Amino acid sequence: MSKGSVEIASGGASARIALRGAELKSWRVDGRELIWPGDDKYWAESAPILFPVVGWTRDGVVVEGQRYPLGLHGFARGEDFAPVEQSENRVLLRLRANERTRALYPFEFELFCEYKIENNALEIVLHVVNGSRKIMPFACGLHPGFVWPLPGATGGHVLRFDAAERAEVPVIAPGGLFSQRRRAIPLEDRALILTPDLFEEALCFLDARSAGLEFSAEGGPTLRMELENFPHIALWSRPGAPFLCLEAWTGHGDPEGFSGDIFAKPSMRALAPGEKARSAARLIWRA
Repeated sequence: MSKGSVEIASGGASARIALRGAELKSWRVDGRELIWPGDDKYWAESAPILFPVVGWTRDGVVVEGQRYPLGLHGFARGEDFAPVEQSENRVLLRLRANERTRALYPFEFELFCEYKIENNALEIVLHVVNGSRKIMPFACGLHPGFVWPLPGATGGHVLRFDAAERAEVPVIAPGGLFSQRRRAIPLEDRALILTPDLFEEALCFLDARSAGLEFSAEGGPTLRMELENFPHIALWSRPGAPFLCLEAWTGHGDPEGFSGDIFAKPSMRALAPGEKARSAARLIWRA
């Protein structure tokens, strides 16, 4: 364990996870670094965990008539997680409700983030536990940024979905809110050719048909993502930036005009007292 982080390894692969935000900072397979290291010029983060909301809120959230200043992607990425279990190739980190979180989100919760590495595969699992005496609405998500171009790539890059998706995505309105309008994207036969000009704003596939997708270079390496209980998929970068985020969400940003009541917020999950929820992603690297 290095200061402020934990490391796991298997075969020729290793991963380093920061305790702040349980954020994946490095994933190396056979000497190839796959995770964007963060750079203030484009985006300072690497792979934040999103909780208890995903996306932008319209002036926070309202709970039982009171407004709370809960902002973009919630607060988990700014909180320190504590190691609960660790072995050579697996670590389980936990965040519990505290005074800071209650000021933004008045619920008692435990958020566990589990990382497990097996050779060329890395699994990330989010476990959410409702410790309140009332129903707890929440959303969670993964926001990993991968280096683009992929290590060893010599040609252009493409993203392929496992199932046919609509060749249009919601327009993102000012403030990160979801518009009723949609815009066409050049998705053909499940394949999207990746170019910097695609990413004026995020591409959000709500209620996606695919439970998996592949980010690959033509004739070269492939990074595959397999999802469990993540119904929404988003792709994000910045024009000219050398990274691509493959995001997995259970919820999404507020629609335009939304009032902010957390119980009415679209795509939130409702956990009964004592109930648990699990969502997972498996990342597989093929050189």
